[in-house]
Amino acid sequence: MTQHAQAAEAPKNSQRPLAERLAAYADSLRYEDIDAATIERIKSHVIDTIGCGIAAFDERPVRVCREVALAYAGGVSTVIGTGLRATPDLAAFANSAASRYHDFNDAYVGRFTGHPSDNIAACLAVAEAERASAAELITSIALAYEINCRLIDALDIAARNWDPPVHGLPAVALAAGKLMKLPADKLAQAVNIAINDHIPMGQTRAQTNSDWKGLAAPEAGRNAVFAAVLARGGITGPAPIFEGRKGFFQLVSGPGEVAVDGFGRKGVPFRIHQCGMKPYPAVIYSQTAIAAAIAVAKEVGDLERISAIEIATTKRGYEQTGRDPEKWTPENRDTADHSLPYITARAMFEGDIDNDSYEHAKIHDPRTLAFMRKIKVSEDPALTARTGPSTVPTRTTAILIDGQRITREVDDVPGFVGRPMGRADVEHKFRSNIGRRWPKQKTDAVLKALWALDETRDLSVLLGMLSLQA
Repeated sequence: MTQHAQAAEAPKNSQRPLAERLAAYADSLRYEDIDAATIERIKSHVIDTIGCGIAAFDERPVRVCREVALAYAGGVSTVIGTGLRATPDLAAFANSAASRYHDFNDAYVGRFTGHPSDNIAACLAVAEAERASAAELITSIALAYEINCRLIDALDIAARNWDPPVHGLPAVALAAGKLMKLPADKLAQAVNIAINDHIPMGQTRAQTNSDWKGLAAPEAGRNAVFAAVLARGGITGPAPIFEGRKGFFQLVSGPGEVAVDGFGRKGVPFRIHQCGMKPYPAVIYSQTAIAAAIAVAKEVGDLERISAIEIATTKRGYEQTGRDPEKWTPENRDTADHSLPYITARAMFEGDIDNDSYEHAKIHDPRTLAFMRKIKVSEDPALTARTGPSTVPTRTTAILIDGQRITREVDDVPGFVGRPMGRADVEHKFRSNIGRRWPKQKTDAVLKALWALDETRDLSVLLGMLSLQA
């Protein structure tokens, strides 16, 4: 190597390892750095996440995860919806499994798409176990969102067929470690352990989807909480975990630059403001397709007039929802809510998509399956190029028997970054998720308490309000 080349590489080689820089950022972040608008946003996402979890309380995979979490006595963290407690890592797992199950929680669209609200359950569980203050809890959530989203921006692990929850590992490890008041050196070890221990594969979201589609992120959170516990005890992890000869950059993401100095802090916006909330329980790439499908169906009227449907989506939309033949014959909800043919057909038939849209009888309905055979899904590079936090475009064209073409193109829907949900919208979604589980008076009281999260004095009491049991 020439002296010139060595000199050119010197700044990069002399930079501290990324795990240490992330740890230093986590260690330095203070509640006072978080502005009022960000605190409001955090409360909105907590409320949305809890509502999604309550809605899924009785679903089979959620029940199994809850039973696993509660199988051993001696817990200190509330399993939401019950009056019972589990260890922090297992409570994080069970609660995140519930909030993630319906694919109705929030989304961040960067170089690929993630769901940073998957990390909220871990923050709640560890905060309760550590008897953290409201300020410490809110700071941990802001931190988890920031790390998760910024890594999505910088490192496109999906391009190499790894699963998006990968970036939740350092996010939760740092958030949990901060709640445990770990010093910077132990925060870095928590990152080292968490990343080395659990890298989920993209097969989770390919072909026929399994229960694990909704459990990969909860399991990453469970792993990351345990990593922080180990780091607190003095366990060290492989380093440098990102830059090492057999580390994350080499084996998982490819090379990348993570500009930690640009992360959210006082005077620098936090990434949570670039996260949207879904109006429909379905994969993010289908949200605009639902709106387009409903609009086309209204104009067509009699759907028997349709001879073919062409859906143009983004590259990731095609890969996630329209490439695999299994998406035309979904066997279960996990596949159906990632199937653009199914979601489009059901939206056109019913004029909406909700949690009841994935009932077994509807997924296997012969009329629906026959209609889906008329649908073709393809990528439009122009739509891919326009994709961003506020734009996930879809174009749907119905070709009628007489040759007429009816087209609708939709870039965003209410809840996306450009059309964010306010308090009234968040409450409306929460109430629809809660349904009839609680009387109105209790729902009102829960919402009032959750909107006052930044003032709560006892997180256990707050989480106890969420019990569904008599």
